[in-house]
Amino acid sequence: MNTRVGLDVGGAHLKVALTENGRPADVCQILCPLWQGLDKLDSALGEASSLIARGTSRAFTMTGELSDLFPDRTTGVQVLLDRMEKALGPDASVWMGVRGFGSLTDARAHPADVGSTNFLATATLVARHHQDALLIDFGSTTADVIVIANGKPEPAGLTDRVRQTTGELVYTGYTRTAVMGVTTQAPFKGQWVTLAREYLATMADVRRIQGEDLTEIDVHATADGKDKSLACSVARLARMLGSDASEATLEEWQMVAAYVREEQLRSVHNGVLQVLSRSPLPEKAPIIAAGIGTADVAALATRVGRQCIAFDVLVGAPPEIAPWVTACAPAVSVALLAP
Repeated sequence: MNTRVGLDVGGAHLKVALTENGRPADVCQILCPLWQGLDKLDSALGEASSLIARGTSRAFTMTGELSDLFPDRTTGVQVLLDRMEKALGPDASVWMGVRGFGSLTDARAHPADVGSTNFLATATLVARHHQDALLIDFGSTTADVIVIANGKPEPAGLTDRVRQTTGELVYTGYTRTAVMGVTTQAPFKGQWVTLAREYLATMADVRRIQGEDLTEIDVHATADGKDKSLACSVARLARMLGSDASEATLEEWQMVAAYVREEQLRSVHNGVLQVLSRSPLPEKAPIIAAGIGTADVAALATRVGRQCIAFDVLVGAPPEIAPWVTACAPAVSVALLAP
């Protein structure tokens, strides 16, 4: 049996996927707040060791080099390459963006091609299934918007700096982004209230107030360190408006949350429109939804009048792991693409 393991080493999570004979077989996401120290990565790799051991070959990609644990990205890449070599062995393959896969030696020689190119792995896999498509990977921290045209990814930018100008990297996340990074005001009781520019609430709070169950995907601590109940989520959002939760009904706080969520969705929608304005796609080209925010990606697909296909459907994932296959698309893609 051909078994491959793919890993996506992020700054907040470690994602690990196992494929068997070209299909996803198992996948997991493990808390890994890399900014707190390399021991967090070691711990996550240890937790994933039994899954990693099931693979006969191993490959990985990374975005964790962006962590403020490192003085610069090149250092981050080199340190993570060393760490991953210890965990996976010297024969591990490294995803190197436009270069495809390379050895650890190749990766050390070309660090700029290693860091934060995981989006290209997912887009490359999508291109194997669709000649023309738009990939939207809405994760916990960012949203990637990538055109696939004529059977290959066609990004206008390859680095985060450039991609943040092209609409291809919208730096807003489904759960981890602070509300203050989404909007500066919100309607409340018939008035516009300027929000506190403080880390008081996150988009996870907003979505819990809207009734979403984030138990499986929101694994990081809250802004105030308190629990993730509806009551505490409302209290955190209320502080953004200089208020206490008791000053309004749940329905009124849900209206505030709906506005904040819409502002975030609009920012991703703007990225989509910017990308499509530069690279028009055939009318029947679908949107491929990846990440934990697939429901929002489906809403965006409706707005631009395109069919939406979940990543797990694209790769034929078993139903019992389908949501996690979509959530961990780069790890799955690296496993399926690896030589």
